[in-house]
Amino acid sequence: QVQLVQSGGGLVQAGDSLRLSCAASGRTFTSDAMAWFRQAPGKEREFVAAIRWRGGSTYYADSVKGRFIISRDNAKNTVYLQMNSLKPEDTAVYLCAAARYIYDPLVLNEYDYWGQGTQVSVSS
Repeated sequence: QVQLVQSGGGLVQAGDSLRLSCAASGRTFTSDAMAWFRQAPGKEREFVAAIRWRGGSTYYADSVKGRFIISRDNAKNTVYLQMNSLKPEDTAVYLCAAARYIYDPLVLNEYDYWGQGTQVSVSS
């Protein structure tokens, strides 16, 4: 079974930066894309950013475009989310996801594996 192990997160002040990591492991790991979603209390899980493994194409939600950067390390099967200029509205549990096969990287149901989630809290 594929496992996604997340690290990073924490409590920061508005304007600060954080970097999240998500390492995929398993005897055989095949993924077309990996992504970050987030879910705040009382809200639906929403797309944040995604990256295609082979082509490296990136996708961002409008709410984070220009502030967040998703990247990958192919050799380590790891994706990162660099979050800059954090705002209180970024406060949420951030979840890493991986898709064996992807058509639309922005669609939640496309993803097959999920990390355990990590809390990001941004105070004003």
